[in-house]
Amino acid sequence: MSSVSATPAIHFLRKHGVAFTEHPYRYEEHGGTRVSSRELGVHEHAVIKTLVMQDEEKRALLVLMHGDREVSTKQLARQIDRKTVEPCDPAVAQRHTGYAVGGTSPFGTRKPLPVYIERSVLELERIYINGGRRGLLVSLVPHELVRVLHAVPVEAAL
Repeated sequence: MSSVSATPAIHFLRKHGVAFTEHPYRYEEHGGTRVSSRELGVHEHAVIKTLVMQDEEKRALLVLMHGDREVSTKQLARQIDRKTVEPCDPAVAQRHTGYAVGGTSPFGTRKPLPVYIERSVLELERIYINGGRRGLLVSLVPHELVRVLHAVPVEAAL
């Protein structure tokens, strides 16, 4: 089976035995999940964005959220026992993950990071999440995120 792009994320998924399919699409700068869901013909709620955030001590963490929702950083901080949580600067996010903004995947990050997942994502049958480069999503069953990333469910959607 040939891969559109052998990214660190794709290598990670194969190494961990995750069943997935690749979905390349035409990337648009600042288009976000609205564009990828439109291009792939799937509901934006099933497109999961990978957000790189940091706590009050500048420790990085990943948040996996529905494409059509935002993260309440106050709710998230409370649930993960941090004083504050805020989005990372794009350059800092890239240093932590090894991925360019718009191509950030939770799989195969430069260093292991704690991963938090919106609980309702786990109720979906199938999700679409970044495959490690702009213009590439992979689809898989959401429980694989808990298995291979040890993602911790939270309730922080707005």
